[in-house]
Amino acid sequence: MNRTGEECGLPNRSNRYFQKSEYWYYSTREGVDIGPFDTMHEAETGASDFIDFIIHAEPDVIQTLERYSGKAA
Repeated sequence: MNRTGEECGLPNRSNRYFQKSEYWYYSTREGVDIGPFDTMHEAETGASDFIDFIIHAEPDVIQTLERYSGKAA
C-alpha cells in the first residue's frame, strides 16, 4: 500500500526494527536509530509514539527535528 504522497509503485522499504546486541531499535525515515528497548514490542510502541508525536507536533518543532536529524544521519 502506498503512503500519502506516493503516486507510483511501492518503493523498497527496509525493516524499521532491528536488534543490536541484546537490545531493539527502530529507524526513522530520516535514518536516525532510536533505542535501546528491551523487546521488539517496546521498540514498536516507541515508533508508534514517535509517529503520533510527529503528527501532532507544531511546525517549528518539526523544523528543529529536521535540522538535527540531518546532523545525526
